[in-house]
Order: sequence, then C-alpha cells, then structure tokens
Amino acid sequence: MHFLIDAHNGIAIYDQIARQMKFAVARGVLRSGELVPSVRELSKQLAVNPNTVARAYRDLQNDGVLATVRGTGLEITENAKSVCQADRESLIRDRLESVLHEARQSGLSATAIKQHVNDLLQQLSQSEGDTA
Repeated sequence: MHFLIDAHNGIAIYDQIARQMKFAVARGVLRSGELVPSVRELSKQLAVNPNTVARAYRDLQNDGVLATVRGTGLEITENAKSVCQADRESLIRDRLESVLHEARQSGLSATAIKQHVNDLLQQLSQSEGDTA
C-alpha cells in the first residue's frame, strides 16, 4: 500500500490517508479481510504523526471501512468496497457539478459543454483501449 501525502494541498493529512485508502478499496487494490498496517507502521512509512494515522483509521472505522479484529489489528470490512465506491462516486459527482457550474458561469452553452464532455470521453476511451 503506497500513499502520496501532500502537506501543502489544503486537505488535512488524515483525510488524505482516509481518502486514498477508500480509493484503494474501491479499486480492489485492498480487499475485505485484509489487515491494514498498524498506526505505528503507517505513521513511520509516511513520516507523519501517529495521531494523524489514528484519526484516519477512526474515520474509516466510523464509515464502516475498517473494523477491529481483537488481538490482530484493523481489517477491511466485508461491505467496504460498496461503501468506498459510493463515496468515490459522490466525490466525482460533486467535482463534476462544480466544473459544470463553472462552465455555465463562463458562458458555455449546454450544447458546447456536452460536446466537450463527449470529446474528452472519446479521448479517454481511446487512450485506455476501450472500444465502448
């Protein structure tokens, strides 16, 4: 598990850790039943305060992504993937809404916006080798 932490991007470090763990679960990189690194291990790996990692883990537990396994540590829950995918979709929807609002405020017509979106989706499909 590899996290990229940016102390200068305006997002709290504990939130960056939680988000990246959720993204890894949503993508299937981390699977239910897998143990996550201990607070001490991850804080050492990321060179951050252990309290920061502990807060991220607490948030992930509150969201139903992590659960305590007595005597072992924290593991990814059985329903974590669906929780994380829903969170990811919500985040993407919020970002799209913001971009679309900005585009409309900039004077772009709905038709022009749709064309830009279609063009970008086509480019993405081609670059990923997707034929759909």
